[in-house]
Amino acid sequence: METILWVGTLCITFLSMEFMAWFSHKYIMHGFLWSLHKDHHKKDHKSWFERNDLFFIFYAIVSTSCVILWGEYNFWAGLPIGIGIFIYGLTYFLVHDIFIHQRFKWFRNSNNRYAKAVRRAHKMHHKHLGKDGGECFGMLWVPLKYFK
Repeated sequence: METILWVGTLCITFLSMEFMAWFSHKYIMHGFLWSLHKDHHKKDHKSWFERNDLFFIFYAIVSTSCVILWGEYNFWAGLPIGIGIFIYGLTYFLVHDIFIHQRFKWFRNSNNRYAKAVRRAHKMHHKHLGKDGGECFGMLWVPLKYFK
């Protein structure tokens, strides 16, 4: 029973991160912290790193804090929550930074319908170089209008 609860907590955390990513992107990154996110839409520097990468650090701190709560304070849910956030972050990095933006030249020949829809939806978001007007979607959920 403990294993089911642990795995369920990890899965719920992973799925909840999809909402958190959408919410933080729409209301924080395209809101009051646009100054950190705007170089992701319009690169204004020559560095491989973007100011936008600082958002990763926030979620890494949250994930690490949950694992510390588990290890130091015996908070049982800390480990599955921390791992769920980490797995989402890793998945996000692979899909968004590597697959979509090609920060590393991997997964270039992925051409299934879902992969094309994810790229198309993200391209529509990046058509808007400013703070307002871009649709925001989660990484796992892509509207049917982008499937062709």
